[in-house]
Amino acid sequence: MQVPLLDLRAQYAPLKAKFLAAIEEVCDSQALVLGPKTEAFERAVSEYCGAPHAIGCSSGTDAQLMLLMALGIGPGDAVITTPYTFFATASCIARLGARPVFADIDPATYNICPSSVEAVLKKTKNVKAIIPVHLYGCCADMAALKVIAERYGVPLLEDAAQALGAQHPLGGAGSIGEAGWFSFYPTKNLGAFGDAGMVVCRDEALAAKLRAFRNHGMEVRYYHKYVGGNFRIDAIQSAVLHVKLPHLDTWSAGRRARAATYRRLFAAASLDRWFVNPVEPWSGSGLPNHHIYNQFIVRTPRRDELRACLGASGISTEVYYPLPLHLQECFRDLGYKVGDFPESERAAAETIALPIFPEITDAQQAYVVEKIAAFFR
Repeated sequence: MQVPLLDLRAQYAPLKAKFLAAIEEVCDSQALVLGPKTEAFERAVSEYCGAPHAIGCSSGTDAQLMLLMALGIGPGDAVITTPYTFFATASCIARLGARPVFADIDPATYNICPSSVEAVLKKTKNVKAIIPVHLYGCCADMAALKVIAERYGVPLLEDAAQALGAQHPLGGAGSIGEAGWFSFYPTKNLGAFGDAGMVVCRDEALAAKLRAFRNHGMEVRYYHKYVGGNFRIDAIQSAVLHVKLPHLDTWSAGRRARAATYRRLFAAASLDRWFVNPVEPWSGSGLPNHHIYNQFIVRTPRRDELRACLGASGISTEVYYPLPLHLQECFRDLGYKVGDFPESERAAAETIALPIFPEITDAQQAYVVEKIAAFFR
């Protein structure tokens, strides 16, 4: 049996006719960048996640970059974030000449630990933002982080690249802090037919500034108020994403059901003693989308051996992420060393992503668990 990490064709097939019709409308209109399709999609996301303003752009990375640019973050500034995340979270800070300052994660959720953030704040000057990452589709502890951010007067910006639709008691991912951003890379729960992203925010003036920054800093055509960039979203991506958006909650519910199936199968095979399952911190809150499982993560000190065994059995897995950011060669000048963030380092050494998508079958999941159980036996 072959079990892919993700099967995008299974999602595409039932909606193929709608995708092609939406793309044909864009082609016929020749409004290929921004335009009415993008405006309609922005309104839909704004309503969906509860943020007053939504600004589509070229990728999740560009979404973060243009937000930091619009906030004036640059040389001499510090931004606190997690070292256990996708590279762009820190690279966008560094590209603007600011300094990424890391705080360790909570090992139960893989998200940034509020007490670690406060400890870093106490000893760091010129902190201009705190960036929690809602890793794997589960919100960070935004209640505690908001209290800390307000106490120190620092904006809270949400890296919700993997978490559109995830919910926290304070609101939807991306809409809780001053601003947040999403990625629509094809492997995300809401994925484009290429690359795309979006910033959401509360402040109207910031939203206007972001719309200028995504278009070379123009508010009036060819009159440049800012030095922005070419961060515009293609209309075809907006059209495709608008077709997909009404299905997102159903797909996320499917992923949650598949996560529950894994847990049931793990328990039946007595695998819980071999590796740690991810927790669901808001599962008792009654929130329907407390976790959207962009990835399903387990961990074991024998991760690499297990991954090789599963690969030999036709089961695809991935490691997100094998080397924490504070140990990346390009960030050597930040002065961090092995042992500075032990929970992030352990997670990088032990975590493995198992196949999960709404259409994965019971038989495929049973096969995955059977092979894991055989490995540990």
